[in-house]
Parts: sequence; structure tokens; C-alpha cells
Amino acid sequence: MSRDLPHPLIVAHRGASGVLPEHTIEAYDLAISQGADFIEPDVVSTRDGVLVARHENEIGATTDAGARFPERRRTAIVDGRSVEGWFVEDFTFAELQTLRARERLATRSHGNDGRFLVPSLDDVLALVRRRERETGRTIGVYPETKHPSYFRSLSLPLEDKLLETLDRHGFARPDDAVFIQSFETANLRALRQRTTIRLIQLIERGSWPADLAAAEPTVGRDPGELLLPHSLAEIAAYAFGIGVEKSLVLPTLHDGRLGEATSLVTDAHAAGLAVHVWTLRSDPPFLPAGYNGDPAAEWRRFAALGVDGMFGDFPDVGVAVRRAGWA
Repeated sequence: MSRDLPHPLIVAHRGASGVLPEHTIEAYDLAISQGADFIEPDVVSTRDGVLVARHENEIGATTDAGARFPERRRTAIVDGRSVEGWFVEDFTFAELQTLRARERLATRSHGNDGRFLVPSLDDVLALVRRRERETGRTIGVYPETKHPSYFRSLSLPLEDKLLETLDRHGFARPDDAVFIQSFETANLRALRQRTTIRLIQLIERGSWPADLAAAEPTVGRDPGELLLPHSLAEIAAYAFGIGVEKSLVLPTLHDGRLGEATSLVTDAHAAGLAVHVWTLRSDPPFLPAGYNGDPAAEWRRFAALGVDGMFGDFPDVGVAVRRAGWA
């Protein structure tokens, strides 16, 4: 990690998304106020090519698009899967601004549904720079390109505009507080030829990157191949680190107890890769039983395992643990 960045990093997953609707200016701002080192905007594109912050291109689950535009419901094939709903690429940015965000999870508060806008990436980066001036500290951004092959197939490629937007707000150098992440591999390899910004290869348990699955036979092959030392060495040729589902570092057993830590952190570090894990969540439906109802214990455990960063929906928990010395 850069000498000017904390270790391990505390990344606000979609903002302080455990408290406020995800990917809203208000959720990002709260995360910054709570002390998060980085905020994470997932990036998708509107029909007119404006990059906006949404976790998926299907926006019926996180906005009131269904109520305002019922006629736009349709089915799309995204990364080989049939998805039904309302899609950001069917809306102009001006139309998107008539929508309001809502909480995605039924188990969380819906008291703020209908209050907040869907922000553009420009809006998010402007917030970061303003809050840096106000707080006097570095605030990082960690954008993810969502379904990049899919958007490229629609002639709405994400990468050019992402780099242009980051550069416009002063995020361009390898020592800037910015990471670009993707579950796909080809776009990261292409980005490596065009930018010195640090890149993160995302890896999900039991799942192949969509671009690899589309390009080569994967039937009968174990996606765990991506975590083998030779694969990690290949990733290190274009990426600064890996962002992995937390169970790939510390498995959770079927009854919620914690298993034995894997060798992934050691193996990745040996390959020269940083390791960031996702997602730490405080709510009972998501917190493994092995932590005995103590969300802070999960942050402490992953810090002890040597990870370089942690994504959390409740970044204030991580900040409090860090202030206590990670002990």
C-alpha cells in the first residue's frame, strides 16, 4: 500500500449502506463522516453515456423506477443470465434524476426510501474533493466497473469515461487514493495499458469472471483455479491486488461457526498482491454466528489475518476497532 494510506484500509461498501440507501450521496457522505478511508461507487451507464453509481444495471430493486416508468419493465440477458426489471441503460440521465433511491434489503430500514437521488460519478467525486477540503484528510475512491462486457456490447463502454472522469477530478497517478476494480479480467488487462491507477481483480467464490466464461470452456473446471499460486502470479502482471469474498480467506461453516483460515493471504502476498475482502456486515442476517453477535470481532479477525483492506456496510465499526488498536 502507499505510505500515505492507512493499513488495513476501511472501505465503505456502497457508502454507509447499512444505514442509508446504498450508492447515494448521503450514504457516501455519512461514511466519510464516520471516518472511512475509501468510498466505493459501482459504475454503470445511462442510455446517453453518463456514468452513475448503482450496484447493478437493474435499478428496480434500488429505485422507484417501477412506479414511475412501469412500461419500461423488460427482460435482458446480462452476463448470460436472464434478468427482469428496469435497466439504467434504458434511461437518460435526465430521466434518472426523476427517480428516488430506496433500500434494497427487506431486513434494513426503509425510512429513507424516496428521499435521495441517484448520483453521477461526477457528483460522487465532487463530494470527495469537497469533504477532503473540509476535513483536511485524504478520502479515497474505489470504483467498480459493473458488467463491462455487457455495456460494451451496447456501445456504452465504461472504461474511457471512467478514466476521463477520474482524471478530471485529479485521480490519475499510481499514488493517488484510487483503485479500479472489476470482476472481469479483459478490461483490467486493457486498462493496465492505459493507466497507472492501481487495479483490483475481484474474485467471487465458485464463479468464473463473465468474460472468461464467455470466451473459453469452463464446464467441469473449478473456479478455485483463480486462487492457485500460478494464477495469482498472472493476476499480479496487471493488477495491484485482489478483492475477494471474505469466505475465501476465512470460511464460515454451515452452522455459522468459523473455519480454518486458508492460505490465500499468504499466497497472494507472495505473488506481490494486496488482499481486500468483502463484505463485513453488522446485521444479524449476515454476521456469522461465530462472532457471537459482535461485529467488531469480525473486523479484528480479518485484520489479524493480515488482509490489506476490508469492505464494510458499517464502516464506523471498523473505524472504532482501528482506534482501539485492532485488538
